[in-house]
Amino acid sequence: MVEIPEHEPVSCLIQGRHLRVVCGDVVNVRLTGDQGVIESLEPRSSLLYRSDAFKTKAIAANVTQLAVVVAARPSFSMELVQRCILTAEDQSIASLLILNKADLPETPAARDRLELLTRIGYPLITLSALTDVEPLRPALLNHTTLLIGQSGMGKSTLINALFPEAKAVTADYSEALDSGRHTTTHTRLHRLNPDSAVIDSPGLQEFALQHMDADALARAFIEFRPFLGQCRFRDCRHETEPGCRLQEVAAAGEIEPARLKLFQTLRRLQQNAAQRL
Repeated sequence: MVEIPEHEPVSCLIQGRHLRVVCGDVVNVRLTGDQGVIESLEPRSSLLYRSDAFKTKAIAANVTQLAVVVAARPSFSMELVQRCILTAEDQSIASLLILNKADLPETPAARDRLELLTRIGYPLITLSALTDVEPLRPALLNHTTLLIGQSGMGKSTLINALFPEAKAVTADYSEALDSGRHTTTHTRLHRLNPDSAVIDSPGLQEFALQHMDADALARAFIEFRPFLGQCRFRDCRHETEPGCRLQEVAAAGEIEPARLKLFQTLRRLQQNAAQRL
């Protein structure tokens, strides 16, 4: 469906097999009765991807903010949260952390885990989508925000609280498996006001970064940026090379060693995937 000013949303076909349209795109449409044809796209300000060793898939376009939703139950992956933020940094998109299900007794421990990211400047909003979503509204204004996160974190409940007409399907998570179940099957944009929108996306279980090269990956770690280019060797991999500036500042506590370790892990995955191609 395509939003058209002063018109009901219209179901559209895409003209041409090479035109790739994703949620959030601004498109030019030719109306034909009660349907439309997407003829072209306007230039995008951003395009968020997810990828693995074999394929890259665009998630949403023209996003200005990525909101990663987590909760204390089921447990969330800090690595997946960071991967999402890294892909946002690659597109110069702001990131926001949402800790849902604030009433759970495990929430303080979950907040402590997120300090790895809040200490370097990523904002965190703690709330319960079932009882009060108002703390989130100011952070959504004047943004097109992509909600992303693992299944079971309460994204659909959050969407229903913000947009009651959405009637997004929700489901209980499995305590035995410590995981949620997919309820959102496609990406959908909801309009908060004329200048603000929220894009809901299906729950994730993995999020690879194969579309980013090693230099882009390093720059996506915002706390690394002041030190990049200061290593003894221009082709430093930031592993065990002498004179590696990132290793030095990690040892001195100026950056988190856990973040450098994550970079090294992701870089090795990139290299392994490239060798398989």
